[in-house]
Amino acid sequence: MKINLSFFQLKILFTAFFIFHFQMGFSQEEKSSVLYKTIISKDSLLFNIGFNTCDIKQFENLYTEDFEFYHDKDSISDKAKFIKTFTIGICSPSRKYSYRRELIPGSTEIYPLYKKGILYGAIQMGTHRFYEISAENPEQPGSFAKFTHLWLLKNKEWKLARSLSYNHQMTTSTADKSALFDNQQETENWLKENNIPALGIGIITDGKLKQVKVFGELKKGISAPYNTIWNVASLTKNVTAFVTLKLVSQGKWNLDEPLSKYWTDPDIAKDPNHKLLTTRIVLSHQTGFPNWRYLNESKKLDFKFKPGTKYQYSGEGFEYLRKALEKKFHKTLDQLTSDLIFEPFKMNDSQLVWNDKLDLSRFATGYDNKGNAYEPTRIKTANAADDLMTTISDYGTFLSSVMNGNGLSSSVFSEMTAHQVQTKKDKYFGLGFEIYDLGNENYALSHGGADKGVQTIFILLPKTKQGLIIFTNVDDGYKIYENILVHYLGENGRKIVDIETK
Repeated sequence: MKINLSFFQLKILFTAFFIFHFQMGFSQEEKSSVLYKTIISKDSLLFNIGFNTCDIKQFENLYTEDFEFYHDKDSISDKAKFIKTFTIGICSPSRKYSYRRELIPGSTEIYPLYKKGILYGAIQMGTHRFYEISAENPEQPGSFAKFTHLWLLKNKEWKLARSLSYNHQMTTSTADKSALFDNQQETENWLKENNIPALGIGIITDGKLKQVKVFGELKKGISAPYNTIWNVASLTKNVTAFVTLKLVSQGKWNLDEPLSKYWTDPDIAKDPNHKLLTTRIVLSHQTGFPNWRYLNESKKLDFKFKPGTKYQYSGEGFEYLRKALEKKFHKTLDQLTSDLIFEPFKMNDSQLVWNDKLDLSRFATGYDNKGNAYEPTRIKTANAADDLMTTISDYGTFLSSVMNGNGLSSSVFSEMTAHQVQTKKDKYFGLGFEIYDLGNENYALSHGGADKGVQTIFILLPKTKQGLIIFTNVDDGYKIYENILVHYLGENGRKIVDIETK
């Protein structure tokens, strides 16, 4: 007998699946993997060709016969009901509006499903936005929502078996957006609509941090101050990279010297590939390491490919570099960072370890997208890849120095901003910084950060001496990036969004 689960029961099952996979060391697919590209291709057929153009046949052929759709507003539909609703509703010839769906940049996660080592399916998670199009209004943003899709491999073809659509929110209208970020109340209202507890923005103009704007609340009834302290997750890597590049500029460190001269991790000591590791390879994410060793079933560090042959983002690489630096200079990373970055740049509200110096009254607690607070990460040993605590003001001062090359030789700055490895079309990694090719010899330096209750990003435009910093303290803070990027960076912001969504 067929059993129909409720929307909430199905969500619980998916949650249990992810808890199990995280415990067992499984991780989401890399964007470069065949599976990731395959599912994104199917997503494009489903929406860009099927939904957006009302190609009913294309839309229908991508579903299993027992397909079920779970919607937090409209209950449950089987395949027949779902296709009928789509045909006579969204795609009705008499409809007033047509609709377009787009994925929110950076929101997609894809996880493989195996049975006895054989791939049989995949789970796709993400956030998407829908636009309404009419004769009167060429395109207006409607709602956005989270979705979870269960794709199954049926007779060598990928079919969508289950779809969950939930957490629907209305997008602020275009008219309202004109006041965003300049009008405190409009911005606060917009953040509430998007379930963003707090937002920090830094604007760099003429190579200097000129504006700091902080909106929202640290907790109920307590406004976030301009000097809110944020955990910025992987934006830590940029500080570690700059510490290292300053040492290179001073002649105290070599980009291409084997790190094995100072440090070899016991897990890979017998693998000759460890002798190929250099600072250049670490800073451009070409070590061959996984992001974190705990994602391996063995929990041990290993090489996924020969170092220096291709790109794979890795926090382990930065930690490897940290240990080499500490061995060479007989100082901890937080001591080196204090000497080379925090003190010279007067970053008095920045620290790599959790201690009594931290002003908890200004600390932005991280939240999930349901408003539940996470326990803060209280690290006692500096991590080269994660958990820097800082303010918009401090980090903006740091980025201004990065953009101006303060403390770097011209040759090292050129290496930092050179295309060390390509990660996707018009996007590269330099030394510690991502690089967007914007055309006409214009480029942007960038990096993002993501942890539980943390979503952060910055963009630097060295040619025009502009920059933008965005800090949020919630799991899905990325969903408001696009509006902010386009508002402050205009055409360049739009180009960056387009590169990410290609």
